[in-house]
Amino acid sequence: MLQQGDRQEAFATLSRFRGDFCDCLNGRGDALFELTDALLCTDGPVKTLVDLALAPEHRRGHGALYGGLNKGRVDVARLQWAIAGLPLPKAADGRFVLAADVSPWLRPDAATCPDRSFCHTYGRGEAKHQMIPGWPYSVVAALETGRTSWTAALDAIRLQPGADLAAVTTAQVREVIARLIAAGQWHEGDPKILVVLDSGYDAPRIAHLLDGLPVEILGRLCSDRVMRRATPPRVYDPKGGRPPKHGGEFVFGQPDTWGKEQA
Repeated sequence: MLQQGDRQEAFATLSRFRGDFCDCLNGRGDALFELTDALLCTDGPVKTLVDLALAPEHRRGHGALYGGLNKGRVDVARLQWAIAGLPLPKAADGRFVLAADVSPWLRPDAATCPDRSFCHTYGRGEAKHQMIPGWPYSVVAALETGRTSWTAALDAIRLQPGADLAAVTTAQVREVIARLIAAGQWHEGDPKILVVLDSGYDAPRIAHLLDGLPVEILGRLCSDRVMRRATPPRVYDPKGGRPPKHGGEFVFGQPDTWGKEQA
């Protein structure tokens, strides 16, 4: 909304989205809608539900707050389509840049919560790497050029214990791009969508799984990552020895080392 020069058009876009969001609330919709307004308008972090019940935007009693959380429902699919139709940030060259990453919701003291996993954290306690029980969420967001405190989150999925991160991320990104294309955000001839990944992702595999979509994959590789060509055919060696498991190593920036099967 902040990128729109016309303030009236930005206000109209926000008003339409508020109406679409209200339509996505199934059951106890009014209570959930006021709860969302209170969550957005409260100063500082929200630590207890009672704080939300005391916010001016929440005009109902605290009983309605718990009733909305326990009995209310959100049509997630409808909300995803509503978000895909909003004005989204773009890079300086006019292309969409999507970033995928995992953000944990730590629940170390909630021993009875289901589907908890050990989440990798850093900077807690003595600033050491720790594995703390929690819920990891895979989030896809649209990036823009420059610094900003706003994040255009397009999708979020809770990862189940033992989930294949590459497979889940691929399906998630594919669905997000499909919604953007259906909403008219991307047309044939536009620059390809850039998908940015951290070093924890298998970028070559994700690029293979996203084959056929108008995307380009930009991933950060670990410093010790080694790429090798396919295993050569086994040839009888009179000296004996074990056959090789991998082919020769190819070097980034030297296409002559890649081989025809990797070019």
